[in-house]
Formats: sequence, C-alpha cells, structure tokens
Amino acid sequence: MAVGCGGRRRTTGAAIAVLTLVAAVMAAGAGCSGGDGASSDEGKGGKAKAGAEKAEKAERQQSRVRLIGDGSTAYTGRQPRQPKAARLAPGETPPQFVVFSWDGAGEDGNELFSRFRQVGEKYDADMTYFLSGLYLLPESERTTYRPPGRTPGESDIGYLKDENIEATLEQLRAVWLDGSEIGTHFNGHFCGSEGVAGWSVEDWRSEIDQAKWMVRNWKTTTGFDDLEPLPFDYEKELVGGRAPCLEGQENLLKAAAEEGFRYDSSGNGLQVWPEKREGVWDIPLQSVPVPGRSFETLSMDYNFYVNGADGDQMRDGLLAAFDRAHDGNRAPLIVGNHFADWNDGAYVDAVEEVIKELCPRDDVRCVSFRQLVDWLDAQDPAVLEKLRTLGVGEQPEGGWAAFLHGTPAADETAR
Repeated sequence: MAVGCGGRRRTTGAAIAVLTLVAAVMAAGAGCSGGDGASSDEGKGGKAKAGAEKAEKAERQQSRVRLIGDGSTAYTGRQPRQPKAARLAPGETPPQFVVFSWDGAGEDGNELFSRFRQVGEKYDADMTYFLSGLYLLPESERTTYRPPGRTPGESDIGYLKDENIEATLEQLRAVWLDGSEIGTHFNGHFCGSEGVAGWSVEDWRSEIDQAKWMVRNWKTTTGFDDLEPLPFDYEKELVGGRAPCLEGQENLLKAAAEEGFRYDSSGNGLQVWPEKREGVWDIPLQSVPVPGRSFETLSMDYNFYVNGADGDQMRDGLLAAFDRAHDGNRAPLIVGNHFADWNDGAYVDAVEEVIKELCPRDDVRCVSFRQLVDWLDAQDPAVLEKLRTLGVGEQPEGGWAAFLHGTPAADETAR
C-alpha cells in the first residue's frame, strides 16, 4: 500500500497529483476498506450516495492541499490517525508507552520498510522512521550534499538506486498517512571524532537544514516529476531525530533547540521517565537485560548484535524490559532498530515478535516519539517530576492511586 486504500498510484502532472493525494488522505482518514465505499448489499442507490459523499469530501479536502516548493511535498492538513493527549487524572496509572524506531529508513531489496509498515498496521503500532536524507538524493547529484568537514558528496553510507529512492518515497507517504512519524537520521552517517562526535552546533544545523532540503526537493534532484508529493510539510513535521552512532549529542541538542526540534533520541540511558535538556526532550535508548548474560545492553538491535546475542535473547530481553517497566515505574520503553539482516534477519524477526506480543494489549500504547512528547507536554510538570523520582523497575509506594493522589485533574479538552 502506498497511499489510501487502493494501492500505489502514479500521476501525470501536478494537478492530478493533488487530486490523487486528496483522495488518498481522505481514504486514509476514513479507514476505507473497499473500492467504492459501499457494502455489497447497499444496491446501486447506496453506492451512488456513497460515491457522491466521497467526492464531496475530496472536494472539500482539495481546498486544503497546498504544494510546497517544487511539489516534492505538500500541506494536506493535520496528520490522520493521531491519538489525543490528555492529562492524567489524580491517582491514575500512567499508560505503558512503547516506541519502536528505525534508523536510516530506506526501502532496499530486503523490503524491510514495507514489511514493518504492514506489521504496524496489523498490530496497531505507530512508529518513528528516522530517514537518512541521502536516501532521497540520487548519487548523480551527490555533490549537492556538503557534509561538515568533508568533501562534497562524501558519505559513510551508500546512495540508493533510483528504484529504491522511488520505493522509499512510496513507503514514506504510506507510513505518514497510517499515523507514523518521519524523523531524521541526518545524512552522511559519519562516526567518531572526525565525524559527528566532533561537530559544532553550526555543523549540526547545516546537517539538519540539508536533511530538510533533500526531502523538500527530491523532485528536482531525481527528476521524478510524475510521482505524488509527500503529504506533509517537512519543515513543520520534522521534530526530532537520532544521531549516527549515538554520538555528538551535546552540540546536537543545542542545534536541535535552535531548529525547533521537540525531542532527541541520541543518548544512552536507563528505563526511567525522560526529562528536557536545552528545552528538548531527551529520550535515550535504554539499558535492558540480555537473558543468560550478567550485563545489560542498549535497547537496539546493533547492540545485541555486537554482544553476540541471538534473536531469542533480543526478543526475551525486550520483553523482560517491558515487564520491568509495566510492573514498576511505567517508564516508556524505547526500542531502536535498523532495516538490516544481521544474524540472518534474527533481530528484525525478534522485533516483529515483540510488536505482535505487546501492541495489541489494552493497556499498552505503541506510539511514535512525536506522539509520546505530545503526551508528555500535556502533563502537569509536577506529575512528571514525581514520576522521575522512580528508579528502574521501582513500583510507586502505596500504588499509583496513592502516589499520584492530589495531582491536577485531566484537562477537559485534550491537546
């Protein structure tokens, strides 16, 4: 599925692109399941009425669509399928949030992007896809990228082939319409002191601005004039990211604040409630158990890989981390992944099993980082401060009703 409910669509020009995009947005927002929007027993009259209503909705939506720049992106209204964020009521147990995220987020021959988009749709899991900007830049245009401290076009990750850029665009459209988030993994993936660890605030700002530019100008750089625009304004939609190799966060946070980011997930931390640094929510990856080992590792597939853990150990380690939070301080569980086939795909299989196990549960919310910070921002600061007094796996003394008794009541109007 690329957009809406009817599969992938191609366009022949900007006007048709807008109309197709309108239909896709309306279909996604309505959660359609059939080609004509009418059940089989409605008859011709019912189908005609449903078709007229759909056309009327599409016409209303069309007035809200605005192409941006060269038409690579478009403003189409608020993102569909977003949960409402309300304050906790006094004594209410916090939700158990789980955030699954993907570094790089490109669709190559392994087709893992499309696989996990479908997994998310099946198990009601919104996720965050950290796009590497270079995955929308053809190698023939590589010198338009000016990495800090490097020669134009240099990158420590490869450029995608044209067909993979096109496939990545297809998935980006689809996951956004499904309700997931498009964050950034920046561009050239330079690690170490010669890379992001040594970058200044200005270097980070340049990298962020170039990541935005690549998303907002892919029609110019690729020449894919017949493809639909991405259905969002990336200048506004981009509110967070994760640094390559989890390095350089100190200056990144300062740059992120200047760029209007709301969160960063580049740190190393514990399973406790997050706090803000430089005015930005610092939501790190977390130390989690490695079954059969005497140590913990970060909640990312790569860290299980370098520690020689198999897929079962990653699955069981993440589930143990979930239980520790769910039965304890209810801190959000943060999971990082790559679209990679390390260990013969054992880790992506493990992640799918964890999603299947956790996300359908009634008291679990599998959300994007953006949705998580929406909830955090909706809470009373005194409540969050109290939640942060709980250590890893620590249960509130006297239970949640006593621990959060007397906290401000929930807002009647959700933000």
